[in-house]
Amino acid sequence: MLDIIQAKIQTVDQAKATLAAKRISGAKVVFTNGCFDLLHTGHLHYLAEARALGQCLVIGLNSDESVASLKGAHRPIKNEQSRALLLASLLFVDLVVVFSEDTPLQLITQLKPDVLVKGGDYTEETVVGAKEVRAWGGDVQLLSFLPGYSTSKLEAKIKAS
Repeated sequence: MLDIIQAKIQTVDQAKATLAAKRISGAKVVFTNGCFDLLHTGHLHYLAEARALGQCLVIGLNSDESVASLKGAHRPIKNEQSRALLLASLLFVDLVVVFSEDTPLQLITQLKPDVLVKGGDYTEETVVGAKEVRAWGGDVQLLSFLPGYSTSKLEAKIKAS
C-alpha cells in the first residue's frame, strides 16, 4: 500500500506524463498549492472541496527551502518528504509535486491545470497563476476556509503548552 501512496509523489516530468494520460480519458485537472506543514481538518475540507471540481487533484507542495523562505527559519515543522507522504495518502489527492520556488507559477505553467484553486483569503488578482490559467481557457476558484483551523494557530498552541 505504501508504494501506491509513494507513486503519487512525482517530479514535474512524471506529473506531465501522468496528466497527459488522464486528460486523454477526459479528466479535468485541478491544481492547488501550499506548505501543508501541519495537516489539519481545515486542509481536509479544502482539499476535498478542490477535488470535487474535477477528476484529478494535483498539489504543488512547497519544498523545505521554500517554506523557510516564506514562513521563517522556524518552519517547516515537518520535512517535505513527510508532508508529501501525508498528502499523497489522502484518497482525494491524485498527485503531489514538490517545488522549490517561492511561488508555484513555473509549476502551474508546466502542468497547465484546468482549474486553479486557492483559499478564500486570496482574491483572484492575488492568486499566482490565475492570469495564465485563464489565458489557456482554465478556471480559477476561491474556496472558503473552515473557521478555526490554521497551521499558525496550531503552532502557537503547541508553543504555549
